[in-house]
Parts: sequence; structure tokens; C-alpha cells
Amino acid sequence: MENTNDTTGINFILLGLLNYTQTHIFFFSVVLMTFLTSLMSNIFMIMLIRMDSQLCTPMYFLLSQLSLMDVMLVLTVVPKMVGNYLMHIRSISSAGCGAQIFLFVTLEGGECFLLAAMAYDRYVAICHPLRYPILMNQKLCLHMTAGSWLLGGVDGLMQASVTLSFPYCHSREINHFFCEAPSLVRLACTDTMIFEFFMYICCVLMLLIPVSFILASYSLILITVLRMHSAAARKKAFATCSSHLAEVGFFYGIIIFIYMRPKSYRSVAHDKVVSAFYTIFTPVLNPLIYSVRNKEVKGALRKWLEKYFQ
Repeated sequence: MENTNDTTGINFILLGLLNYTQTHIFFFSVVLMTFLTSLMSNIFMIMLIRMDSQLCTPMYFLLSQLSLMDVMLVLTVVPKMVGNYLMHIRSISSAGCGAQIFLFVTLEGGECFLLAAMAYDRYVAICHPLRYPILMNQKLCLHMTAGSWLLGGVDGLMQASVTLSFPYCHSREINHFFCEAPSLVRLACTDTMIFEFFMYICCVLMLLIPVSFILASYSLILITVLRMHSAAARKKAFATCSSHLAEVGFFYGIIIFIYMRPKSYRSVAHDKVVSAFYTIFTPVLNPLIYSVRNKEVKGALRKWLEKYFQ
């Protein structure tokens, strides 16, 4: 086939996650139900935060942005996957592929920095409670949120544009259930070593900077908590941080497992399963994690239920 850099009009083939066996049809039903639950629970979380005046604080604004990113993440990946499976179609256009890469990397990168912003919010709330309205004001909160989206967007734009600039002159079968830059780069019929190295360094920085900030924030929080004389105050501080720590553990653990392992330890099958857990199942856990241990969210939910179901 002729070498060309023009990917306009090219269709790629997504090999997908599931086949048409009885077991896989059952898993498809689970994926579909999880997708709908994730979508509804995160949208409900956003609406609850906007409707309840007690939740109009920087902490819950950042949480609403996290839910928005999760909604966009599942909408980026799952509808195309479900549509292809139901219609027995596996093709995706180069434009659609580029859009998936851009949105996925944007949301993934944005969430990295948003979790760091949420760690700073916890640090100020616990270590400097009296100065919280000053140190964590609305302007700073908006700047941190916009910065998270912007940094993720820049990374997504670079990865999508460079990935689609390569000539694809051999198999166009992507062994994944959505367009992911590393999976697509494997199909290029040119040397991509420099780009892969750049992508790896970029991934390291996108993880290292926020993780370092989160670790520093929680180190200071731990020192402050250990100095508290009241057991009730310590319990409240740990309850404030536990939800965020659980989310950080899920998010960064999966990202590191997928992208930071040496190639010799990587398996396409394992990567697809872990990616499915991250893109489909993790978003449904976030509203649950942040509501079970949070009195304010549970209180707002109780008021909403009493208002509409009494």
C-alpha cells in the first residue's frame, strides 16, 4: 500500500473488548448498566451541588468538576463502543479517532491536576481553617479549575495531532475498544520512537507534578492531624480526606499500571481490561465514594428526597 501522511477519509477498525458469546453478552449488559448508572449518578451529583446552597463552596465546586469530567469520559468512550457492538460495526473514522484521543487525554490530564487542586483544598481546610475563605477564594478556585482543563487540553491536542500525522500504510486494526494514542501509534509505518519517548516523558510529568503536590499536601495534613488533641477533630479530618484519598488511589494506581510499566511487562489484553475498569467502572464509584462518608452530601440528598417524595 502506498505511503502517505494524509489520514483524511481513513477508517480504523476497533477490535473491541467483547465478542458475541453468551458470557460476553452478559458482560456487555453489565457495561451498559454501569454506563447508565455512572452517567445518571454523576449528573445527579452535579445538580445536587448546584441546587443546595450549603454545597456552594470551593470543595464541592471542584467535586462537581470531577463529576463533569467523569460524565464526559464515559460519553467519549462508551456510546461508540456500545453502538459498534449492537450494530456489528467496528470501524471508526480518522476524525472520530482523533476526537477520542483528544477528549480522553484532555479529561485524563485534567483530572490529574484537578485531584491536586482538591488536595490543596483539603490542606487549607484542615491546616488553616480560619483563613480558608481567603486562601481558597472563588477566584483561585476558578483559576485552578481552568488550569486543569487547559493543561489537559494542551496535552490532548498535541497527542491527537501528532498521532494522526503519522502514515498508516499497514493494518488499521486497533486492538482496543476505543482510540488510544499508544495503540494507534503501533500501526504507524514509520519510526515513532521519538514521539513515544516524548509521550512517556509527558505522561511522567503529568503524573509526577500532581502526585508530588498531593503527597506534600497530605504530609502537612498528617502533621497537623497528629498535633490535634481532640479525637473528634482528628476523626473529622480523616473523614474529610478519606474520600479524596480513595479517589487518588484508584485513579493514579490504574494510570501508573497502564502507562508506566516497562514494555516487557505489558499485555494488550490486560491493558484493555484495566482501561475498561478506568473508563467505565471507576466513574460510577466516584459519587458513591464522595457521598457515603460525607455528611453534607448525605444531608443535601436527604433534603432533596424529602422535597420530591413526601
